[in-house]
Amino acid sequence: MANKLNSFRRAGAAAAIALFAASAVAQAAEVNWKKQQPEILRHYRDLVQIDTRSGNETKAVDYLKRIFESDGIPVQVFALQPARANLVARIKGNGRKKPLLLLAHTDVVGVQPDKWPVPPFGAILKDGYVWGRGTADDKDKLTANLMIMLLVKRLGLHLDRDLIFLAESGEEADPDGVGMKFMVEQHFPEIEAEFALTEGGSTLLENGRVTAVNIATTEKVPRRIRLVATGTSGHGSVPRLDNPLIHLSQAVAKLTSWETPMSLNDTTRSYFHQMATISPAARALQYRGLFNPATTKAAQRYLAEHEPQRYSMLRTSIVPTQLKAGVGQNVIPSEAEAVFDVRVVPDENVPKLFSEMARLIGDPAVKVVPIPNPRSVAPPSRTDTDMYAALEQVAHRMYPGAAVIPMMLTGATDMSYLRPKGVQSYGIGPATTELDEINFGAHSDVERLPEQSLYEFVEFTWNATVEASAAK
Repeated sequence: MANKLNSFRRAGAAAAIALFAASAVAQAAEVNWKKQQPEILRHYRDLVQIDTRSGNETKAVDYLKRIFESDGIPVQVFALQPARANLVARIKGNGRKKPLLLLAHTDVVGVQPDKWPVPPFGAILKDGYVWGRGTADDKDKLTANLMIMLLVKRLGLHLDRDLIFLAESGEEADPDGVGMKFMVEQHFPEIEAEFALTEGGSTLLENGRVTAVNIATTEKVPRRIRLVATGTSGHGSVPRLDNPLIHLSQAVAKLTSWETPMSLNDTTRSYFHQMATISPAARALQYRGLFNPATTKAAQRYLAEHEPQRYSMLRTSIVPTQLKAGVGQNVIPSEAEAVFDVRVVPDENVPKLFSEMARLIGDPAVKVVPIPNPRSVAPPSRTDTDMYAALEQVAHRMYPGAAVIPMMLTGATDMSYLRPKGVQSYGIGPATTELDEINFGAHSDVERLPEQSLYEFVEFTWNATVEASAAK
């Protein structure tokens, strides 16, 4: 009896200690988010105002280095090229668990200033939005990750795992391998982790309410091509049958009218099934229609016309993005070229795909020339991990009633370098409407993010990081 009583006492003491520890974590992680908003916005706007079109990333690294060091967080800078540096900061945990990598890229795509209603690097506050190149891709994640590191340090949060911050260069364009390729191949021990959080997911905002938190667990793979047409140059006043522009335009028309076969995988199949359970009746009917042979064509056409991003989840996409030809208005060129952004589903047979393109074009004057790309195919990140569970729990806590859905990203991220190394990597994103995502999102003519979504995204990232990393 005494032994049983002692056992009960020990169990009770253990439970009390566990409860106290959990309470201590909760207190240490308590953040007054309203008070954090000015600093969040300041760092965000500062980073957006730094013009980091590919080739200038060190400017952002210098800013981050100054902020980290002023808070007593040591950093390391790794650069293959002086203007394109990468920054790593680490806060040590007790080592019970492997590290968590908080990853974001500093570079942004180019701009056409005449398309913008505000200066593209002004970080202007207007109509409840922050406007500027990089606001959605990727300086919102960069800011969130920065704030997580600062708050962990300031609050003295005890961690079961190291937190590693990586600001990488060259995610948008890295022909010289200065960013993640460089870090993985030459400095992987500095960023090696069990999990990674970065861009790629989305949080769907409808009528002012979050309805779905989409976590990117896999992605399509870039396999770009050039169509190169050749012929005889000559004077523009003399028509020629072998004019490369004529042959190229016909080839472009053939490829863009080709609808590659629908190819769902486990992730996309589950995604559309779950979307059908949370969407309005008319849209749910289209999602379910994908799985019915009698309605699948109509459902696909609906997505192509109304929801192009979801349409891209269905198949390998082939999209012309650049044309190049000619030296003068009165000169027939000897060569004309079109670049296609080809995004293949993970199990696509790429050589067979390119062979089919050549067959469809059917013109010996036009060659399909693959453009080398270092991103590799990797298995999807698992959904049975501590990190995914943390993302789920936080999403349900912050957005009651919202669905949490694994998704296949149609774009590409540098998670493609991490997954083959065994790092379970997850893409997350701030709350936006579908209209904003299509018209004002990543790589759009004009880019913006709701100011309130920025604050909530920092809080979401913090909560998920604490859930997965804080000592309990």
